[in-house]
Amino acid sequence: MPSFENILVRATNWVGDAVMSLPALRMLRQRFPGARITILARPWVADLYAREAFADRVIHYLPGKLSSRLRQAWALRGERFDAAILLQNAFDAALLALVAGIPRRIGYARDGRSFLLTTAVPVPAKGEIPRHERFYYLELLRRAGLVDDLPVSDEIRLDGAAAARVDGERAFEQLGAPLPVIGISPGAAYGTAKRWLPERFAEAAVRLAGEMNGCVAVFGSAAERPLCEVVANAVRNAGVRAWNEAGETTLRQFINMTAACRVFLTNDSGAMHISSALGVPTVAIFGATDDTGTGPTGSNARVVREPVDCSPCLLRECPIDHRCMTRVTAERVAQTALELLK
Repeated sequence: MPSFENILVRATNWVGDAVMSLPALRMLRQRFPGARITILARPWVADLYAREAFADRVIHYLPGKLSSRLRQAWALRGERFDAAILLQNAFDAALLALVAGIPRRIGYARDGRSFLLTTAVPVPAKGEIPRHERFYYLELLRRAGLVDDLPVSDEIRLDGAAAARVDGERAFEQLGAPLPVIGISPGAAYGTAKRWLPERFAEAAVRLAGEMNGCVAVFGSAAERPLCEVVANAVRNAGVRAWNEAGETTLRQFINMTAACRVFLTNDSGAMHISSALGVPTVAIFGATDDTGTGPTGSNARVVREPVDCSPCLLRECPIDHRCMTRVTAERVAQTALELLK
């Protein structure tokens, strides 16, 4: 095995993928306990690594014109990295590592970039590795000769959950939102096919709030704020206090507040992966996507899905009647959450 002392990791671009790459990053730290590990990540995922013990430093990767990307790569030359682990699959990631003068460049042979890599790892064929995406990142390390064995645990966890919970409870106190809080994330960036009905999110949350004597916080991006307001208003109309936090939080603040939730209801989304990785009891509604590949992990997570012939279709928009989602009742989701909380 090689001996690296100063490692650059080009992180994945999306929150869900970033969470699923955490086991690989922990394995990297175990393999190189004395190395300096720097994470290069897009600004919108960088905060995910802030409390993680495997990371010594996080640098923002700033997308832009080719000239600005090359300038950033040139600036990285001064860091004198001896290896780059490219979890991100794009040609751009390999080019950056080359221009940065990093002598060992390790990544999957994708996007026509093999000639830029010193270790171009063949992409696993279907059936060669377990289906969950966390194994995709772990297998890169194994095939590159950096690790021998893969972790036994199925759980993906964020290191800083306890500290995040304390900060989140303080944030809810400042909002005037009394604990316990039911968290909801009704959006999904990939497309509407992944979204359960907003009125059913509200109905399930109201049922849980009644059982727990709690309130509701709805989370999402700024673009999802109208959708989240539909859910929050439906909850309020049922006599339960609700806050619409969509577009109001940074990723760090979202992680904190999610950690302080008593239970979290969500579609297949980045929010689902964060909630599950924090150890928060999480109920995820799946339809268009495959929970065996991208589902939440651990004993505190449950998947609810309706077995219909066309699911998982992996489409952004449903071309028919969205039966995989419309057949999932609010009562079923609420009951699943209550059973999880026992």
